[in-house]
Amino acid sequence: MNVLILAAGYATRLYPLTLNKAKPLLEIAGRPMIDFEKWAKEYQDQDPEFHFKIINDGSTSDEDKLGAIGDINLVLTREQLTDKDLLVVAGDNLFSDSLSGFVEQARECEAAVAVYDVGKLEEVRKYSNVQVDSKGVITHFEEKPQKPTNTLTAIALYYFAAPILSLFTTYIAAGNNPDQPGRFIQWLYTRKPVKTVLVRGKWFDVGSKETLEEANRVFALYRK
Repeated sequence: MNVLILAAGYATRLYPLTLNKAKPLLEIAGRPMIDFEKWAKEYQDQDPEFHFKIINDGSTSDEDKLGAIGDINLVLTREQLTDKDLLVVAGDNLFSDSLSGFVEQARECEAAVAVYDVGKLEEVRKYSNVQVDSKGVITHFEEKPQKPTNTLTAIALYYFAAPILSLFTTYIAAGNNPDQPGRFIQWLYTRKPVKTVLVRGKWFDVGSKETLEEANRVFALYRK
């Protein structure tokens, strides 16, 4: 399968920290959230068949960005990647636990999203609210809910089987919002079954100075 790391956002809420640096390159506990060159070199040393490529979407500011869904569609079409399954993760997501079991569970369905229990209803309002059936398939999905019904939220970790990938072009062509990848899930679950996979441990969506500081504090403890 192919893996796509979303890292093209401008992170205006973190200015001035992100004026001249991509958000995933901000340091958490002394190291970047994504250490592109180091990670790619170490992985390639172990597996010469591994190929890692950075795709520039051509935007130069928050005003002309394509949006996360637009970027996914751009990569799929420009790089002709619609013939293999795709794993998508946002570069500003931090996880304390291994995600090794995510794909194994996700492959039980053509599309899947990771979910996390944030513990408080007021926290859910910042993200999305998810309801599922007995098999963990989404029955309701709402971005930035005003009245969340539970504390389960979807996070930016997704699996899409190859037959699903053409739907990104369909979504964009219909004039839907090209930003915030959760909006694609909100659109998709009414058309295709979307499975949820629960992620445990610590999770941070590093979108503000407050969460950056909290992530620094928590992950510094993990490194001790």
